[in-house]
Amino acid sequence: MIKNFAHRGFSGKYPENTMLAFRKAVEAGADGIELDVQLTADGEVVIIHDETIDRTTDGKGQVCEYTYDELAKFNASYIYTGKIGFNKIPTLREYFVFIRNLDIITNIELKTGINQYPGIEKKVLELIYEFSMKEKVIISSFNHYSVMRMKKMEPGLKYGFLSEDWIIDAGKYTHFHGVQCYHPRFNNLVLEVVKELKAFNIEINTWTVNDEEVMRYLILNGVNGIIGNYPDLTKKIISQHCKENSSLNGHCSQHIIK
Repeated sequence: MIKNFAHRGFSGKYPENTMLAFRKAVEAGADGIELDVQLTADGEVVIIHDETIDRTTDGKGQVCEYTYDELAKFNASYIYTGKIGFNKIPTLREYFVFIRNLDIITNIELKTGINQYPGIEKKVLELIYEFSMKEKVIISSFNHYSVMRMKKMEPGLKYGFLSEDWIIDAGKYTHFHGVQCYHPRFNNLVLEVVKELKAFNIEINTWTVNDEEVMRYLILNGVNGIIGNYPDLTKKIISQHCKENSSLNGHCSQHIIK
C-alpha cells in the first residue's frame, strides 16, 4: 500500500512544522508525517525547516543562535494572523509525546546540510529510544554523511537518502551504503530511475507532490510513499487508485509504466 506522508504536517492549510499541523495531518488520515529537526543554542532538538526563523515566525535570526526558551516566544503561525492563534516552534520530544501511541510513521529529516549541528544524530537517537519509536521512524537527510553517522550508531533503524539531484545509479549507490530508502524530488523520477531503484529493492518516498495527475503517475510507477502538503488530497487519490485497480485478493496493485 502506498504511504501518505504529510509534508511538515498538513502544511497546505496550517502553519508548517507545528503541533497544529501535525494534529490536522493525523485527522486527515495521513499514514506518516515528515518533519525537520535542528538544534538550539542550548542543545534542544526542535522542529523547523529553515536554518533561520525569518520565514516561518515573527522573529529574525538563526535557529542555532537562540535557546529553546527564547525560540518558544516566537509565533510559528504569524502568517495566519487573524485566522489561527499562536503556535510555537515544537520540540521533537513534544511531538513524540503526541505521536507515540498512534499508528503513524515519522520521517525525521536531519537538517544538517548547512549547519552540521554536531551531536544531533545522537540526541535524536536518544529520543527515539526514550519513546520506543525504533519501528516507527525513517531517518533522512540531504547530508548523506549525517545519515551514515546515525546508521553507524543504530543500524536497526530505517534510513533514507534525500536528493534533488540527478544521481546516476541512485539505487546502486543507496544499496551499497546499506540504506533502505531513496527520497528524491518527484520530477526526478523518470522511468529509468524508478526501474533502477526497483532493481535494488529500494523504497521510494518522493516529495513534494501536490498535483493529482502527478500523484496518479507516481502511484502507477510504483513509488512507496508520497510526501505532500495536502494529506487529505493524497488520501483521496490513493483510495481512488486502489478502488480502480484492486486485484481479486483485495490488494492495491502497482506497476511500472512501460
